Amino acid sequence: MALVVDFLDETNELDEGAEKLSEELLQLAAAKELVPDGSEVSVTFVTNDRIQEINRDYREKDAPTDVISFALEEMGEEEVAITGADSPRILGDIIISIDRAKEQAEEYGHSFERELGFLTVHGFLHLLGYDHMNEQDEKEMFGRQKDILDAYGLER
Repeated sequence: MALVVDFLDETNELDEGAEKLSEELLQLAAAKELVPDGSEVSVTFVTNDRIQEINRDYREKDAPTDVISFALEEMGEEEVAITGADSPRILGDIIISIDRAKEQAEEYGHSFERELGFLTVHGFLHLLGYDHMNEQDEKEMFGRQKDILDAYGLER
């Protein structure tokens, strides 16, 4: 397995299947993106209230959202990279609103599993530096998401 994944379900709503789905998708995405073995990522499942709090405190957007990623490899202006030959690559944190995932699954007319898978892969690609701030970047990122989800069997 390429990734070491740490899960936390703050909602206490999810069964083992949701964590298993996210784990398998993260491993598949890591393999397709050539992420080094032993790299680490954490995934936290939260409520809309909790993700709104995080969104407000860290992104200055006082509204719930579906997924937030905190990439630990992004460097600020005055930060210095810490490197070491034996250090694992720590990619960062993915925070997913389970409430929002359920709402969006219904809104888009697909399963909760498809939406959770989409949000997991979307958050992970952000950790790897993908973004969708312009049309070209969006095309690349959403193409990668589709490839990974289709390979796993979660087509739209």
